[in-house]
Amino acid sequence: MLLNSRKKNKSSMKFCEKCGNVLTITNEEYEKFLFCKRCNVKYPLNEDVVFSTSFDEKKEIVVIESDESEFPTTTILCPQCQTMEEAEWAMQQTRAGDEPPTRFYRCKKCKWVWRDYS
Repeated sequence: MLLNSRKKNKSSMKFCEKCGNVLTITNEEYEKFLFCKRCNVKYPLNEDVVFSTSFDEKKEIVVIESDESEFPTTTILCPQCQTMEEAEWAMQQTRAGDEPPTRFYRCKKCKWVWRDYS
């Protein structure tokens, strides 16, 4: 006897008697069986099998392009421009916790990206 899931209807999943693993359907010599991949045990398939798939409606994704940045800005010496320029910046902990975080900068004029470890 096969162990069924909580629901006691024909569409319920079947489980292995020995290990409780979910049984899969396998074809062998024009016959279908329920098969446990863990125990390698075959059970006869005594019911019709119906596969159904349902898809949600496609959801529209709106992409908003903007020149506005979400990063804060500062004025700093850009290594590429060699002038004081406005740059976006962000901090991230890239090394050990007892060391200061790494600051990443991006020049708004030339788009050059660099980092500061201090």
